Amino acid sequence: MPPAKAADNLPDSPQFPFSEDRRTLRARLLAARASLPGRDAADASIATALAALLERLAVQCVGFYWPIQQEFDARTVVTRWLGGMPGRRAALPVVSAPATPLDFHLWTPGTPMREGRYGIPVPDGTEAATPDALIIPCVGFSADKFRLGYGGGFYDRTLAALAKPGPRPVAIGIGYEACRVPLEAAAHDLPMEWIVTEAGTM
Repeated sequence: MPPAKAADNLPDSPQFPFSEDRRTLRARLLAARASLPGRDAADASIATALAALLERLAVQCVGFYWPIQQEFDARTVVTRWLGGMPGRRAALPVVSAPATPLDFHLWTPGTPMREGRYGIPVPDGTEAATPDALIIPCVGFSADKFRLGYGGGFYDRTLAALAKPGPRPVAIGIGYEACRVPLEAAAHDLPMEWIVTEAGTM
């Protein structure tokens, strides 16, 4: 099945007008993702592209996310990546407080989990880690690799904090072509190095 039509094929389409406020746009994109046709095929294509990208980047600690609200589930890809070479580590985010950077704690498929803030599972009792790559869910994304998230700003703060004193982690956004939109970047927005969709890697 061909990928869903990207919403930014037209710079200011009736479906996603450029002037639309982010709250309204976010709601529309979440609805589009929830009703995405051919979802199994799209997820399989994302998994293939993401696995290839992780191998190409040669990173050692990958931070990713526990899937919510019909996000792509990266756990299988990360599990296989962990088993591909000794010394690789993976970590999940933990929200310690609102309006702060995320903390990351080590995860394996056998890690005990507990309920964290907002009801999202987090590792229970594992040590903290500093990822050198972050797999980040996108509610929407633009052709120039800016991301629309849920509005909390957690990943922007996290990328900025992890860039001090050294280089920031490689930021890999995960989204669907139906949620590619024109976005006007805000002052605090940071672009992704990579975006992975069912159409491949950009």
